[in-house]
Amino acid sequence: MKILLLTMSFLFTISMSSYGQKVDPVVKKIIEIGNEDNQTMDHLDVIANRFGGRMVGSDAYENTLDWIAYKFKEWGLEVIIEEAGEVPVGFNRGPWFGKVAGMNGMNLNFVTPSYTSGTKGVAIGHVLIEPKTRDEFNRMKKVMNGAWVLISGTNRGWAIDHGVEADERRAKVISENEEIAKKNSAIYAMNRTNNTNKPLLELKSEPALFYKEMVEAGILGIIQSSKVPMTALYDKNVLNDKEMTLEKLPTTVDIKLDQHQYAEIYQWVKERRNIELEIEIRNHFKMGPIKYHTITGKITGTKYPDEYVMVTGHLDAYDVSTGGVDCGSGMTPGLEAARLIMAADGKPKRSMLFTMFAAEEIGLIGSKAWVANHTKDLENISNLMNRDSGPTVPTGISVPKAMYSDFEGICAPLNTINPDFPFALTVREKPMNKPIIPRGHDGSVFQIEGVPTLGFNLGDTKGYNFSYGEIWHTDRDVYTKSIPEYQEHSAIVTAVVAYGIANLDHLLNRDGLYIDAK
Repeated sequence: MKILLLTMSFLFTISMSSYGQKVDPVVKKIIEIGNEDNQTMDHLDVIANRFGGRMVGSDAYENTLDWIAYKFKEWGLEVIIEEAGEVPVGFNRGPWFGKVAGMNGMNLNFVTPSYTSGTKGVAIGHVLIEPKTRDEFNRMKKVMNGAWVLISGTNRGWAIDHGVEADERRAKVISENEEIAKKNSAIYAMNRTNNTNKPLLELKSEPALFYKEMVEAGILGIIQSSKVPMTALYDKNVLNDKEMTLEKLPTTVDIKLDQHQYAEIYQWVKERRNIELEIEIRNHFKMGPIKYHTITGKITGTKYPDEYVMVTGHLDAYDVSTGGVDCGSGMTPGLEAARLIMAADGKPKRSMLFTMFAAEEIGLIGSKAWVANHTKDLENISNLMNRDSGPTVPTGISVPKAMYSDFEGICAPLNTINPDFPFALTVREKPMNKPIIPRGHDGSVFQIEGVPTLGFNLGDTKGYNFSYGEIWHTDRDVYTKSIPEYQEHSAIVTAVVAYGIANLDHLLNRDGLYIDAK
């Protein structure tokens, strides 16, 4: 094993020696600075831990945008800020906590979607299971006041729908349950008369079936079971209503509770034990409308200023956590790539745009706005490198045959950066289907227009056991889930490849890149 390591080290040294004789001095300097003074995780620390979750319409979002603008200027890039849209009101998340009062006093593990109500200080209340029929509601109406209500269904991240269509859907289920209840009454009577045991029919479920009635009765909030890790998105009724104002905001707390704790509390309530929950949630709103923006740091090309290479991520993140991975792990290698190129005195032939799109999480709004506002530039984008898939490390890139010779030169230095992370250039045998509609990431908006969006193959090559599903839109999307050595290496590789594309004497050849989807 020791001999193998020595051999690898020797080959790496030889490779660096021969590479150093012919390499672009800027690329050599990028690698040198990236290995000795890599600041990728410092950037992530600021945006994830100093500012926190960057929900559109929040102070954290605006603070992050201002900080990126400040850093771009500090590094010598031109700063471009473009309006992408607006939300009707703003939202800032504060701390939250909860516990079971008395009993075993367990602390509650829960989340709330963005743009939902907080408590009015510490809220202490008894717990009920939601009613499924009008008779059940009327029987419970008096004790609804000041209660936490366990509702049906499993959390998928969204706030409980309280719009007109949801009311109509609930009314239909209530009507159907009334009919089922009548049949059950008949079955019950028959069983008593005939001494039989025919099972009752199951009532239909709809989360928060008597939502408006329960709110009017004075409930403290609704509590829904949530798989762990817990997902928290936002209230669609608030963000999608252009006429929404502070006066019209929902006032009922919407809690998504750890499924194991939910089941235990549900059982206690079913047994008619006297359970009280003590909860405080500091969800705060801002007057709107509030505009949000995409930010770009630009290095103007020396020979082809109207042609572009783009390095992109998205600025927003769900605020139930800190966006340390989604999209902190996407943004920060791009930011560091910009810094490395400027620190190495890079002067690319083609303009380079380091763009952090607005509002990806609420519908790819920033990238759609960018494309709509830059239609004339799309044919002059040589490549867009969008990173939004986690903190794993580049292992290679697959390119169409028409681009292969260009990438051979561009990628040659990559296997000299760190022997722990070998990089493979391969030919993509089949064109990619050009999407007709966006596929859930900003790059897909450009793919629809035929723009090359070649990105890296990624892997957890050292075995850190990273799982994107664990953090995706959940309370575990934190700084410590990003992997420093992967992130730092990604920044260097991004800088080298993007700079190499920007220094070609031609745009990348798009032959064989896409075929129109059938």
